[in-house]
Amino acid sequence: MQKAVSLFGGIALSVALAGAASAASFQESMAKCLTKNANTRDAATVMLQCTAAGGKLAGCSVLSDSAPGKGFDKAALCVAEAMPMGDKSGDVKIPMRFPGGA
Repeated sequence: MQKAVSLFGGIALSVALAGAASAASFQESMAKCLTKNANTRDAATVMLQCTAAGGKLAGCSVLSDSAPGKGFDKAALCVAEAMPMGDKSGDVKIPMRFPGGA
């Protein structure tokens, strides 16, 4: 399952900024979002555009989805709701990679 919920880039940085306790909670949220919305055996890449403020993301929209219709867009939006952003603010693009294989 860990392979299925491994994400990259901005997410890893966000978790690093948030600290160890929040990282475990965030990891659980990622697993729940992916399991609820998409098939963990499939792979996909999703790009979101969001507004960061107050340590959270809001107003996210999907810019691209490499596997349309497979639920990864919903999984990415769900993950974004739980993603810690530290003191980052403004418009941000969040790339997410769901490697599949679980």
